[in-house]
Amino acid sequence: MSESGAYGQRLSDCLHSESSRALVSHTLRKGVVGYTETRSDHPTYALSEPIPREDAFLITLQLRDFPDHKYWEDGRQTPVFSLRAGCTAVHDLKRSPVFLMDKPFHSVHFYLPRKFLNAIADDVDAPHIGDLHYEPGHGVDDPTMRALASALFPALDQPEQANHMFVDHIMSAVGFHVAQTYGGLEAVTGLMRGGLAPWQQRRAKEIIEANLVGEISLTELARECCLSASHFSRAFRDTVGISPHQWLLRRRIEKAKQLLRNRQLSLSEVALDCGFADQSHFTRVFTKLSGTSPGAWRRLHQR
Repeated sequence: MSESGAYGQRLSDCLHSESSRALVSHTLRKGVVGYTETRSDHPTYALSEPIPREDAFLITLQLRDFPDHKYWEDGRQTPVFSLRAGCTAVHDLKRSPVFLMDKPFHSVHFYLPRKFLNAIADDVDAPHIGDLHYEPGHGVDDPTMRALASALFPALDQPEQANHMFVDHIMSAVGFHVAQTYGGLEAVTGLMRGGLAPWQQRRAKEIIEANLVGEISLTELARECCLSASHFSRAFRDTVGISPHQWLLRRRIEKAKQLLRNRQLSLSEVALDCGFADQSHFTRVFTKLSGTSPGAWRRLHQR
């Protein structure tokens, strides 16, 4: 587990949970979204440990009634409210939430960094998310959250068999629902005619960028965008103007130009570092896309 983030064992320890199970999703670049189940049949009758302040939210679904819920934000107690099984509560981790753990509890928690919600807004060309709208300490009836949380229960039971792509999609659906229901996310822009949605284009380019040296199949790219391979290929060309393979080659050449400035690297080393089969293949592609050979380009830019 990372050094920060209110999910997994860290969250379990803060809540004095007797047991916990967790899943993480890497839909967020350079970060994670977490899903944690916490349970205790023997309450400690103590306040929860401080959860480190961060720009993130906990969206909690109660799986067991928790009457007379005593709760604090920024050191101030909120009105006492009974949380019913099936209700959803929102907690802003910038406000140092504290709970009195004086009753048995069972709940699941979605850990959603704000940058995850803003990435969702970027995908649909909407303004970034401000503060979520909620009443501190209170729960609301949210059937969508119940359905999405329950969809992940089997993955908690057998995490080693969990389909990571399925977990990622559910987490993305949770993020979109929270951004729209509690964050005021504006109307989604439609698909470009025959092209990719903004989130699909961004996802495809991220995957290609992460696999410049390795191999990534068109089927894998299409699957990540929830499209068939043929539909994805046509939609990518319509949106970007070139095929996915041509985009990959251009990104490899851009990387090669950066490496060519280092004269300590031979042309064959640059070729291999950029995913080309050999120097000959590298030279053919580089010359075709740049109008000059790698050696000539290096000499020109060295001067």
